[in-house]
Amino acid sequence: MLELVNVSKRVGNEAHIDDISMRLERGTLNVLLGPTLAGKTTLMRLMAGLERPTSGDVRVDGASVLDVPVQRRNVAMVYQQFINYPSMTVYDNIASPLRLARIDAASIDRRVRRAAELLRLTPFLDRLPLSLSGGQQQRTALARAIVKDAGLVLLDEPLANLDYKLREELREELPKIFAESGAIYVYATTEPSEALLLGGNTATLSQGRLTQFGPTIDVYRRPVDLVTARTFSDPPMNVVHGTKAGHVLELEGGGRIPFPPELADIADAGYLIGFRAHHLSLTPSAPDSVALSARVNVVEITGSESFVHLDYAGQQWVMLAPGIHDFETGRIVDVHLDIHQLIIFDHTGRTVAGHERVAKVG
Repeated sequence: MLELVNVSKRVGNEAHIDDISMRLERGTLNVLLGPTLAGKTTLMRLMAGLERPTSGDVRVDGASVLDVPVQRRNVAMVYQQFINYPSMTVYDNIASPLRLARIDAASIDRRVRRAAELLRLTPFLDRLPLSLSGGQQQRTALARAIVKDAGLVLLDEPLANLDYKLREELREELPKIFAESGAIYVYATTEPSEALLLGGNTATLSQGRLTQFGPTIDVYRRPVDLVTARTFSDPPMNVVHGTKAGHVLELEGGGRIPFPPELADIADAGYLIGFRAHHLSLTPSAPDSVALSARVNVVEITGSESFVHLDYAGQQWVMLAPGIHDFETGRIVDVHLDIHQLIIFDHTGRTVAGHERVAKVG
């Protein structure tokens, strides 16, 4: 078990990591999700021992490892920029950390071939890295990390520099690979969709702070605050001010919609109302969906889907619509909101309620 206890990292007057506590169990996949500069890489370096926290403690199986040098920690790390030795074969690249550890030849061969099989590299073991595709080179770097049988494997946006097809291929393979190891895996990403695909647990980070940590699907469905909801939404979560008055929600801009009956116990007051892009649609997606009129700002067509950027009473919304929709800029369209998918935040941004009850931080 890896445990961070009130860990902070300051550089001058700037807090790169701010009082983070979390516990990672053996045999788990843990995703660090947040935008660039959220603190993901710094947090990984603190876990690995490459940096020392300004305050707090890092513990492995209950014992502090702050004074244990990184060379003596059982850690492997893979970065965005995959690094392989160009003059060495794939086999020798994978075997290199085992040879440095003076493992016997028979054990090295067994472990290299097992890692190569897991990562579908067996046909390429005799080739040099520069003769491989980008995905095969990244798999070689991953195999070198896995073969160490490290207790902690840190993956810092390892697929960020690969093309779409290779990313999708490896995203599908990685959870299967992780499941065969008893290690603690920590995987940093900026992409909510990648966190959802990988599963496991997710820690959402914002400006060096941990906003929520728990099973990935729970954090996605039950964000504890607006910061977490926005971190775990791509496109960004749509937000509008609204006032609950009895069974009606009066939206800023004049719209009135029924308040979801399952949330009727919420007090009458002003709130921030959040919903994701796929909870808006051009046709009713639920029997009691509500139509609202909005102005089209721009449309991004991806092929099978269209991201329609809208202006609703000065609020900028995004709708994810299946198919191709080439709306003219400035056109007024009716969009349908599924009221059962709303997440309600108070004026401080804390979640009051949503389509599923809220989980605790930690």
